[in-house]
Amino acid sequence: MEIIRGLHNLTQQKQNCVATIGNFDGVHSGHQNILMQLKEKADLSQLISLVIVFEPQPREFFALKSAPARLTRFRDKAEIIADCGIDKLLVVHFTPSFSKLSADEFVQRVLVDKLGVKYLQVGDDFQFGQGRSGNFSTLIESGRQFGFEVENTPTFAIENERVSSTRIRQALEVGNMELTRTLLKRPYWMSGHIQHGAKRGRTIGFPTANVPLHRATPAVSGVFAVRLWGKDLGVCKNVINDKNRQGINGIANIGYRPTVDGKKGLLEVHLFDFDGDLYGKLVHVDFLHKIRDEMKFDSFDILKEQILKDVVEAKEYFALS
Repeated sequence: MEIIRGLHNLTQQKQNCVATIGNFDGVHSGHQNILMQLKEKADLSQLISLVIVFEPQPREFFALKSAPARLTRFRDKAEIIADCGIDKLLVVHFTPSFSKLSADEFVQRVLVDKLGVKYLQVGDDFQFGQGRSGNFSTLIESGRQFGFEVENTPTFAIENERVSSTRIRQALEVGNMELTRTLLKRPYWMSGHIQHGAKRGRTIGFPTANVPLHRATPAVSGVFAVRLWGKDLGVCKNVINDKNRQGINGIANIGYRPTVDGKKGLLEVHLFDFDGDLYGKLVHVDFLHKIRDEMKFDSFDILKEQILKDVVEAKEYFALS
């Protein structure tokens, strides 16, 4: 999949594409249904399939710190969209000047002049343009004017309830990883490069592989049974081989490490029966079972006692799963 970062990086020749627009946060089962339909339409029309996303997401731009935590960082979102067979991902920079485009200007400049959209798929509640003045009806009228087809995406439901990023956040908040997996059609996961940390875990017998969250606010927090995936990970008694990658079970804490007064979000993974060097490697971490919320302990000795209990619960989970 080709990633186009910014409208200015589009080629002079129109894309002549079938397209959809959205945040696609989490790329959940409803999103995957949309992408499947888009891919089918592209194949039938012999046109490229293109997904339009915004960075930052509009709600992040306007609401700043009060915007909900993302389910997926951009890299993870792009990877999942690519796995759905989409040809191109256009990342539109949501800047102050872009936010002031009227609905008509957005259609003319982006959909028509830049992309040459032939078919557009959006939700019937989709709104766009300055003041959210454009909607599905606006696009239908624009399609008649400029010669592109517009189709709304039907609501995708599981257990008689609409699948949404909000519903997934709610499931993660209460630690319902089974429902989260159902809504996503995969385990909830994060990726990142392993970096050096303070190495405090080594002092209590639990070395960790650390994935910084940078400025991202995690949608999950607490202690989890996890499975870490990567390539050429090293020596492990119980490695899981899956095509061209390896998986290792472990336990993870994600959050701000209140026992050491941590200021930045961090994902720390302790792998079971592992001996290897992961520094610099890109890994995926599946969150499979929540053990407990993140807690502040009065001493490292008390923390160690709790981790020992957490490890027992995690290993029991893997033994039964």
